[in-house]
Amino acid sequence: MTTGKPRLLRRLGVRDAALIVMGGIIGSGIFMNPSVVAQKIPSALLIMLVWCAGGGIALLGAGIFAELAARRPTDGGLYAYMRDAFHPALAFMYGWTLLLVSQSGGMAAAAVTFAAYFGALSGTAASTALVAAIAIALFTAINALGVRSGTTTQNLFMIAKIVAIGGFVGVGLVATPGRHEVTAVPIETNALAAMGLALVPVLFAYSGWQTSSFMTAELRDPARTLPRGMIAGVIGVVALYLAVNAVCLRVLGVGGLRATATPASAIAQLAFGATGLRIMAAVIALSTLGFLSNQILTSPRIYFQMAADGAFFKQLARIDPRTHVPVMAIVLQGTVGLIIALSGRYDQILNYVTSVDYVFFGLSALALIVFRYRDARDPSAPRPALQMPGHPVTTVLFAVIAWAIVADVLIKSPVATAIGLSILVSGLPVYWMFTRTRRRSVGAPGPPAPAERS
Repeated sequence: MTTGKPRLLRRLGVRDAALIVMGGIIGSGIFMNPSVVAQKIPSALLIMLVWCAGGGIALLGAGIFAELAARRPTDGGLYAYMRDAFHPALAFMYGWTLLLVSQSGGMAAAAVTFAAYFGALSGTAASTALVAAIAIALFTAINALGVRSGTTTQNLFMIAKIVAIGGFVGVGLVATPGRHEVTAVPIETNALAAMGLALVPVLFAYSGWQTSSFMTAELRDPARTLPRGMIAGVIGVVALYLAVNAVCLRVLGVGGLRATATPASAIAQLAFGATGLRIMAAVIALSTLGFLSNQILTSPRIYFQMAADGAFFKQLARIDPRTHVPVMAIVLQGTVGLIIALSGRYDQILNYVTSVDYVFFGLSALALIVFRYRDARDPSAPRPALQMPGHPVTTVLFAVIAWAIVADVLIKSPVATAIGLSILVSGLPVYWMFTRTRRRSVGAPGPPAPAERS
């Protein structure tokens, strides 16, 4: 039933969802990651196969999230899937980690990267910390004006990134290939093992599609809109990534790609000299700014839903009657991102949680199995508009891959991973504190029920 209270408004469509998906994935990494992969793989064909495999795995993940959205078009996206499939405490731990490290750390890294490029391009002596702070504050203010304002800004940046990447690919297709000696980089002799090593950075480059699910409450007909936007957005990213890698291999070759940490800049310099370096610096600055815009748009919706469920500060569940957005949640996200940016510890913070996303990706696959099991026994459950092809084989395969990445990171960086998991687990006593206080105030014996919105 409709009430007189301010509500989140369903103003976003399929195009918005697709561009939010792309904006959550594409940052500045694609302009540098091709060289990381080339250092592990001996041939151009295998390099392209790894990026194709990564794209296929990303599509598996998108398919799982698309069916989750179709079956449970619930406010809060991934947070809500964890809450409804498993337990509200697990969902809270996910949101807690987003706020403390992953989303806020990613925001801080994007803001500082943009500030560094801005200083170099403008020739000003402005403080990097000051420019980063202004960028975070600006996007926080834009998103506080309304979901349409924040989404339009994010969309414009994403369209500009698509145009810029398209221009880069066009230049690469006509540029004269450079001559590069194959450097003596130690490479795994077993091609399959080498591809496995290279797949980890590729999959991290493809991750980020899950943030679009945070916007469920503001999508029109989310059971259809979000699945379509999810699949279209990931397909768009795969096409752009494959095009960038093909151009890098055409112009630089495997040897040249291994020899540079900034392949996109190397190609721009071959084509346009020193001017090319400035152009590519501007493109990377634009890409990081767009990523920052995406993070401030999407992540506050999780904290809002946590508060609406009675598991976080109640002020975060308030919706501004004029803008119809959770302004306090947006301000909280901007503030934490700003603190991390000014602390200069964002790189270390991101190292702590490189595996956390994939922990929850694997759990999302299990959530789909849980929901399918429940719906099969509920005659009133609606049939979803989209279903995961090949389920349950493809769903289990994605879960295995996700947790294999977690294991790989744990083996390679045990201390950082342990710290990340400790931050995740630290959410449990905080959840207990909030829910215990709420139960005392309302006299309810059990955990908070998911909030409903008419």
